[in-house]
Amino acid sequence: MLLDLQRAFHAAVLGAEDSGLHPHVAAPRGNAASRIDVYRNTVQASLVEVLAAAFPVTQQIVGTDFFAGLARAFIAAQPPRAPQLSTYGAYFPQFIIGPSSEYDLPYLPDVAQLEWMRGESYFAANAPMLAGADMATRGDDVGQIRLRLHPAARLIHSPFPVFTIWETHQHEHSDNVSSIDMGLGEVAIISRPAMHVITRRITEGDGVFVEALTEGLTLGSAAEAAAIREPDFDLQGALEAHLRQGTFTVAI
Repeated sequence: MLLDLQRAFHAAVLGAEDSGLHPHVAAPRGNAASRIDVYRNTVQASLVEVLAAAFPVTQQIVGTDFFAGLARAFIAAQPPRAPQLSTYGAYFPQFIIGPSSEYDLPYLPDVAQLEWMRGESYFAANAPMLAGADMATRGDDVGQIRLRLHPAARLIHSPFPVFTIWETHQHEHSDNVSSIDMGLGEVAIISRPAMHVITRRITEGDGVFVEALTEGLTLGSAAEAAAIREPDFDLQGALEAHLRQGTFTVAI
């Protein structure tokens, strides 16, 4: 009986119109529906705020009201499964694929994915950053090194200019996304040097380079893969930037 009541309350606050809870609600003033609405509105408003905090650029693009509608639909379909609200919203980028296509915003899920990755980076486990000195200990065998991605590092490939869209909305007076060429795909990497999350655009070859290292290839093999994708790939410049920005951890 108690479990059934808990399930009915759970369904009611997440938006179910006929959850079976009404007969169990005492309402000396008003009615059962209005009392349930108080809890429903409080819970959903709180979860909408959680999603808005995780996806601020997505909200800027579509507007507060439209975002709230997307968020409430997501809450009903994907309620929280864990007690940590920082983990809530992982499936939101995939959830909005349909609405994004319907409203001619095909880039929106990738923007949301980049934002979610930034949140993941912020909450990721800590680990020492790989430095040039760590690699120097390998001497002439540097090409055989296998690098490990730092726990806070994330990589995203997009057929849209996902980084440019995100960066544009970091300024108080941002330009309209309609001025951005949506036909230009971009690769972005997220890392957390000195416990500060940063997002930067990298070249296609660099993206292949990082991905190859993530898959376990040696430094030499990853560089070869990058050069195939980008013949003028600057290995030294890319590696120096990754070491400076904390892309990799010390385990080699």
